[in-house]
Amino acid sequence: MSSIAELNPTPLWKHFSRLCEIPRPSKHEEKVVAYILDFCKERGLEARLDQIGNIIIKKPATPGMEDRKILAMQSHVDMVPQKNADTDHDFLRDPIRPQIDGDWVTATGTTLGADNGIGVAAILALLESTDIPHPPLEALLTIDEEAGMTGAKHLQPGHFEAELLLNLDTEDEGELYVGCAGGVDINVALPYSAEPLPAGHKAFRLSVRGLRGGHSGLDIDKGRGNANKIANRIIDTAIREIEGLRIAALDGGTLRNAIPRESFSTLTVPADNAARLMEIVLQERAVSKAELDNEPKLDIAVEETEAPASVMDRESERRVIRMLRACPSGVERMSTTLEGIAETSNNLARVVTEENDGEYRVRVQCLVRSLSDSARDQHGLNVAAAFELAGATVSLDNAYPGWTPNVKSPLLALMKDVYKDMTGAEPEVKVIHAGLECGLLAKPYPHWDMVSFGPTIRRAHSPEERVHIESVANFWEYFLKVVQAIPAKHH
Repeated sequence: MSSIAELNPTPLWKHFSRLCEIPRPSKHEEKVVAYILDFCKERGLEARLDQIGNIIIKKPATPGMEDRKILAMQSHVDMVPQKNADTDHDFLRDPIRPQIDGDWVTATGTTLGADNGIGVAAILALLESTDIPHPPLEALLTIDEEAGMTGAKHLQPGHFEAELLLNLDTEDEGELYVGCAGGVDINVALPYSAEPLPAGHKAFRLSVRGLRGGHSGLDIDKGRGNANKIANRIIDTAIREIEGLRIAALDGGTLRNAIPRESFSTLTVPADNAARLMEIVLQERAVSKAELDNEPKLDIAVEETEAPASVMDRESERRVIRMLRACPSGVERMSTTLEGIAETSNNLARVVTEENDGEYRVRVQCLVRSLSDSARDQHGLNVAAAFELAGATVSLDNAYPGWTPNVKSPLLALMKDVYKDMTGAEPEVKVIHAGLECGLLAKPYPHWDMVSFGPTIRRAHSPEERVHIESVANFWEYFLKVVQAIPAKHH
């Protein structure tokens, strides 16, 4: 089978295949929004944009289902744009290139966008159908979920009549999610002075590559390596042992919600210390690989490179190294009430040096998550303190709430019954250490009874993202059975 559009169920995979052709990174959803509006117009579906740019679609019930409760369905249209350093791909122009790999669909050197393209495709397939019985439907397709939850955050009351909402944005078949973590972004800026490259220095490029990375919520408790932490540790060791080592540039990680897989640093040393730098990197490489035995593809290398025009002043070097050392990264606390779930965490996501109009600064991005809004705020201040002590300017931005579980949810009870009838097994009811939009949606629509579910997706937010083909078929079957089981309004 050559095309994913031919996979089962074809109504869903056809739409996902089309979504892969449309560039839709976060904050650049205009092409996919236009496509979906055209799709609705061609099929006579009522569709419009709200004031922030979310798509709202409505479809009447099929004959005989008019008395059922109105059902809302929700997914986000954007995707995380992550690629391997050696992959030539422009996320604003190029299509995703999906491929079938055994029992999975993956992409070629980039994220796949199954998060949340499979959910969007399922909604479009149901809206397009003419032979699937369903109650009155409302669809909410939000923008910019991955980079700020902008669409959900700015949703206003009054657009929807539904009491029930299915969020199609989780990543394990057979699991129903009824709660999630909130989060807050930590944005850091530390100005520094650029000094001329010292005479007699050679320049080297330190690279940390091959880490597994992954979702900064779902994978933060798996003990994976953080490229920014590894690079900073190596540089710190080298500075302590080599007189005159200087930092010229740092560039690690890409997105706040992806565990950083790669880091590239430009360092300079006096020419007669070049061999010593090589030795230190080899030593640190061996230590890191031994400590991170779950990172088999970790590669740390150093090679001579073109000399930079300038280096960071010594005092700023010291501050940068110390603040990155001090920044907590990973799980801060595991939940004491939900076994195996991280309660609070931080992802040291992005470290980069930049110059703008002759002004130089180091910029750092972190994302703190927590099941507790108060713990989110406190850990955000803990992380900020590490940078403030170094003299950096820190802002805590884009805070969003968690989604408090309702274990007495009638929709949850219905979905558990449908799942057991379909499979003979009980679904797992869970809370997720990641940001689902449900917590934000509850603000304008506090009466919504919400459950989130989806097919099995692995390595979301990384170029190794993949979706399990059979689980998509099971997800589609379950989705339709739930839709058809929605009770009458008086029930």
